[in-house]
Amino acid sequence: MTSTADAPVATERGVAVEFRELRRSYGNTHALDGLSLALRPGELLALLGPSGCGKTTALRLLAGFDTPTSGEVLIGGRDVTGVPAAKRDTGMVFQAYSLFPTMTAAENVAFGLRMRKVGPAERKRRADELLQVVGLGERGGSYPHEMSGGQQQRVALARALAVSPSVLLLDEPLSALDARVRVQLRDEIRRVQLAEGITTLFVTHDQSEALAVADRVAVLNAGKLEQVGTPQEVYAHPATPFVAEFVGTTNHVPVADGRITPGGETRQVRPEGLAVGVPDGLAATVLTSTFLGPVTRLVLTTEVGELVVDATSRPGLPAIGDPTRSPWPRSDSRTQIQRLAGNGLRPPRESLE
Repeated sequence: MTSTADAPVATERGVAVEFRELRRSYGNTHALDGLSLALRPGELLALLGPSGCGKTTALRLLAGFDTPTSGEVLIGGRDVTGVPAAKRDTGMVFQAYSLFPTMTAAENVAFGLRMRKVGPAERKRRADELLQVVGLGERGGSYPHEMSGGQQQRVALARALAVSPSVLLLDEPLSALDARVRVQLRDEIRRVQLAEGITTLFVTHDQSEALAVADRVAVLNAGKLEQVGTPQEVYAHPATPFVAEFVGTTNHVPVADGRITPGGETRQVRPEGLAVGVPDGLAATVLTSTFLGPVTRLVLTTEVGELVVDATSRPGLPAIGDPTRSPWPRSDSRTQIQRLAGNGLRPPRESLE
């Protein structure tokens, strides 16, 4: 492996990032097992997976906080595996904000610039500019304890951007926030990332965050890459049974001749790929009904087991305990039920309701 510990790293924005056969072992535990993954210049890639899958290990290796057992990390086409974290030209936003409590918001944002010996006037200009970018232009003089969690995380984002990094690293940055603030800040991060054009690695275990914010999603499981693709591809065409189960909700249904039939071949179908109230469907009873705004999620008991259906919210849907006819594929010849491992799952293009 070529060492470039003393070599400068590219500082232009929108650089490519690559993991090559990256392995990290702790004794007999393999946190990463041959990860090969490339981030395109300027894209936001979400690294998605359950706890312990290796996603935070991959981020730490990219940041330079850890050393791989084997493999290479490249930024801008240059091997930085042996480059110290301080020389990698990355900015990082942590889950726990990590602001200095005795510094104002502006001072926190300018801290990295001060460490780089940037003059006071330029530090102030850059801090004020970035606080405006993240919607906190009037809070530069506030201390962390005077701000909400969402505001503190915005300051942390501005601080990471202040040094104009070529790569932005986000380590579960929204998990400590309540649901409404999480969505707002998620959209804010995406807006800022697009405006700044920075290659970004977003680590999360939350599938909705990954699907909503990323250009592409990489799904990890037990240290190995299961699939990488656009959010639409990962959701509609899962490459493995694990991805189908982890990303979204999946029903296992027996199918014969294109119909849900006891004893048929087991296939998988998303809740929105089924319909209720079809006259010739199987008998079913509503076990639970959850209103989710545009859709209502129904859990039905049928002779083929419990099935989850997302129906368009409207008057007349069956209530808990009501009998109905069981779910049915919602499209015509473009059936939404696919083989367990093969073409994957396709969301419906039209409804029979």
